[in-house]
Amino acid sequence: MHRLLRRPAALHLRAASLIALLLAGAFAPAAAAQEEEAAPTRTLVVEPAELVLEIGQSAELSATLRDAAGDPVEGPVMFFSRSRKSLTVDREGKVSAIKPGTFEIVVRERRRRSGENQASRVGLGERLSVTVPVTVKLPDLALLEIGANPSTAVWTGTTIQLAAEGTDVNGADRAVTPTWSTRPAAVATIDNLGEVTVHAAGSFEVTAEAEGKLATMTLTAAANPITRLVVEADNTAPKTGDVVHLRVDAFNAAGEIITDVPVEVTFRARTDDDLGPGASGQIEAVEGTARAWRFVAEQPGRYTFVASSGNAAGRLGAVATARDVAGKFTLVGHGRVDDTHTSDLWVWEGLDGRDYAVTGTWGANGDAHFWDVTDPANIERISTVTIDARTVNDVKVSADGRICVLSREGASDRKNGIVLVDVMDPRNPKILSGFDDSLTGGVHNVFIDGDKVYALSASARYDSIDISDPGSPQRVGTYKVERPNPSIHDVWVEDGLAYSSNWSDGVHIVDVGNGMAGGSPDNPVKISSYAYPSGWNHAAFPFRQQETGKFYVAAGDEAFPYGLNTEGKPTYPRGWIHFIDFSDLESPRECARYQVPEAGTHNLWIEDDVMYVAYYNAGLRAVDVSGELMGDVYQQGREIAWFLPDDPEGHIPNAPMAWGPQPHKGHIFFSDWNSGLWAVKLER
Repeated sequence: MHRLLRRPAALHLRAASLIALLLAGAFAPAAAAQEEEAAPTRTLVVEPAELVLEIGQSAELSATLRDAAGDPVEGPVMFFSRSRKSLTVDREGKVSAIKPGTFEIVVRERRRRSGENQASRVGLGERLSVTVPVTVKLPDLALLEIGANPSTAVWTGTTIQLAAEGTDVNGADRAVTPTWSTRPAAVATIDNLGEVTVHAAGSFEVTAEAEGKLATMTLTAAANPITRLVVEADNTAPKTGDVVHLRVDAFNAAGEIITDVPVEVTFRARTDDDLGPGASGQIEAVEGTARAWRFVAEQPGRYTFVASSGNAAGRLGAVATARDVAGKFTLVGHGRVDDTHTSDLWVWEGLDGRDYAVTGTWGANGDAHFWDVTDPANIERISTVTIDARTVNDVKVSADGRICVLSREGASDRKNGIVLVDVMDPRNPKILSGFDDSLTGGVHNVFIDGDKVYALSASARYDSIDISDPGSPQRVGTYKVERPNPSIHDVWVEDGLAYSSNWSDGVHIVDVGNGMAGGSPDNPVKISSYAYPSGWNHAAFPFRQQETGKFYVAAGDEAFPYGLNTEGKPTYPRGWIHFIDFSDLESPRECARYQVPEAGTHNLWIEDDVMYVAYYNAGLRAVDVSGELMGDVYQQGREIAWFLPDDPEGHIPNAPMAWGPQPHKGHIFFSDWNSGLWAVKLER
């Protein structure tokens, strides 16, 4: 072996140490520079860091901006509550507790002027933000009662549902989770959810206990006269997603029909797909009837409906087959926008008979792009209008193809509002006028209906603006939810009815010229509303089904539980579409949902009983919404097609974020937040 390869170990160690020192010296300045660069230049200190309050109690939060040395610096901050119906906070940081629970107050550095700290939501992560947890304690329980028995009588072999109702020391309703018991158990027993099973005729006592309070009720069970049950259905060969209507007739020993004794209906499923175990179907009683139920199958297979009461039982079988509505989207054309984010779109036929589209931009410099889409395979950007805004969030074009309205957010002078553009020649659009009176908080969404523009103002209300003279728009009316600090995100107008999406206040239907309630653009009159529990109501689209004639509103969620990534990496929203049956305007009812797993919705459009949804990270979706709706339509195989706009040259590459769809002359156009304007064709 060569001697040079047999150096002493100590020599190797000394050499290694020398190299390490040299490397450390070489990289020390760079490391120090990185550490200095990473060090925060400002911090936001909020005191106290958390709050515990009682209902009706208030507390003050103080927020201070500090520089790197810890010294206070001037800078405005804003306070807002994530649960404004339960916990409020004013501009000075005064927090007031309304309802019990665990909530959050967000304290955030306010944008002072364009270009400083945050010019738009693009720099959301650059603004300092602190979250303060707030616990509002439950008041002590003062009274416990058992709710009224839902049945006029109790019968052997049936069940009844009881509920405990609490009242707190302030006289308000109080949710309770009681411990239940009955005696004698030979007559009736009760489970932990308050459902009583009656075993024999006779009297029995029910007791509820919660937080040291007791409530009792005495009931008497009679012998069940039902000896025979007959189950009927309007369809015993449904497809998945079809709603089956069930009827049950109950008879006594003499053959007489019994109507006042409860009957339960459930089902057994033997699915024949190869997907593995999963939810097979859903059944529910029809409200206001004693003997009617609705059922929907989510998977193909054999279903047996079982009716029971006392010792009597009746059965009926049905076989559900796959819905089989599958189609596909074929890519036709793409108008790429990669230098910034793209917002909403509108497609229309121009005065020259050609087809055009307009798209907004988000977190940019106020551009609205106009496109010739006459040949969807060759989408051509033909012009751009730039207005004083960071975000042109919404764009709409009048039905006559003459006027385009652009929404403004983040204007340098904070006046925001709307801008009217002459698009009679979309290759040479001309700004006609702007309207910003009392719209300084930013206009997020707009809608044109005839010569009226409905424009959101600071997410608090929408104004009706007369544009019959496009050079001189005038406000003529206003609508907002009548409560402190209302919130609104979108409005859609059809047949003189305005459908607004109001987050936790849900969907509001307002007469703005339909005549149903004597409303008009200058005198909006609320007709009906529905709010669902999640409170994420972001968009709404009304439609009347061709087959059933039922009137639905499809209401979409928007939520970003994992944040909004404006640069560099994808975003993972959440939410789904809620179907609300407004056929009875006085009693709207949520009846179905469309929920794609691990994704979130944005805007939607329904035409010919097909729903097109821009499902953010899940791309564009087409869904069959024909026939009566019930259950989870995604699980029922109602999805027709999907398309992912994963553009490697997008603003965030390969990160689909479908924003809004619109069918037009046999094609579906949609905008994508990261990649611009797309055209696809649905093949079925």
